[in-house]
Amino acid sequence: MIMQEASFTNLFKTIMWIIAFYYIFKFLARIFLPVLVKKAVEKAGENFQRQQQYGQDNSWQQTRTNNNNDEIIINTANAKKPRETKKVGDYVDYEEID
Repeated sequence: MIMQEASFTNLFKTIMWIIAFYYIFKFLARIFLPVLVKKAVEKAGENFQRQQQYGQDNSWQQTRTNNNNDEIIINTANAKKPRETKKVGDYVDYEEID
């Protein structure tokens, strides 16, 4: 086996390769990153539109009108319940004594 000794020239070459890869990556990121971010934002917008459309369609199914009895039936099984706040303790009003 041939072992190479660490030398100043090999260290210098390694540092130069690291710097070169850094600047190449930085250059490519400036070109491709805005395109990738734009596509991600567009996809998120499409998902948002799809969820909004589904929510509107679902709300029409939840509220129905019965024409015979003029009553409205609202399905509240999927309605969000308000958060309950936990009562940690009692409030005590202190008075300063002189």
